[in-house]
Amino acid sequence: MTASPSFLGLPENFGDGRKPRAVIFGAGHGSTYPGRDSSSYAMAADSIRAASQDDAALVEHWDFDLDGPLFDGKPISCIDIGNIPTIMHDNVGNRARIEAKTRDILASGAVPILLGGDDSVPVPFLAGFAGHGPVWVLQIDAHIDWRDELHGERHGYSSPMRRASEMPHVAGIVQVGLRSVGSARLAEVEAARRYGSRFVTAREVHAHGVEAALRHIPEGARVVVTLDCDGLDPGIMPGVAARTPGGLTYTQAIDLISGTGRRARIEGFDIVELYPPADIDGLSATTVARLLVNAIGTIVRQA
Repeated sequence: MTASPSFLGLPENFGDGRKPRAVIFGAGHGSTYPGRDSSSYAMAADSIRAASQDDAALVEHWDFDLDGPLFDGKPISCIDIGNIPTIMHDNVGNRARIEAKTRDILASGAVPILLGGDDSVPVPFLAGFAGHGPVWVLQIDAHIDWRDELHGERHGYSSPMRRASEMPHVAGIVQVGLRSVGSARLAEVEAARRYGSRFVTAREVHAHGVEAALRHIPEGARVVVTLDCDGLDPGIMPGVAARTPGGLTYTQAIDLISGTGRRARIEGFDIVELYPPADIDGLSATTVARLLVNAIGTIVRQA
């Protein structure tokens, strides 16, 4: 594990033997395409942690996003165990390490929260839920990520929802924030529709609110949320590799998170595709840190 400052100054463990409700960990590398350099994505987790430091002393203060303090007036129940070791281009090894850590956290009874990394890390993260299903996947993203392979790699950042659809423990997928163009062609759109994926465009959310997406999640379902930073509008999330106008607002994103926690139960959460070199004045990292605060606050308020 790395020795970087923890998210919000959270502890690495509880000295009194208490078990955490949620465990944060980072993974810098997943499955890289041949000849591609993903090293800048490996900076993302610690950029998010750094952006959270100004609020570290405010954990017990009132948070108007959550209508109360982060931990709802109860003892801190989330820990940050740092980054697991990953190596760029060691695709098989990286997937094995991410999946194993996810399984370990789930076995402890905690909710795993993964800080990526590019959008290939959700593949082993979701694979780690085998034996803890069925789960639904709520993907917040500009793209459907349904390529079967790209450049000979089947586990890269264009394929996570295709791979998720093949996992027996994944009961369904809701994809929200979709807009513009990406790697998907007609064949990928048709494959996703045949599977039964629910597409919810950003335009639909702007017109009808987050209920346009939440209504597709069965009440009481167990849900893994995977949030690609380019799902949000680049006006508040410029630190992405593919800026696409018309994305979700911050308020829509946190309403999706809290709405999922009320309608169903969040069993896992990941944030990916923050690209620090493209960030402006740390705006994206700050926004991601706040999204993570809302995810933690929602998780600890679940019964």
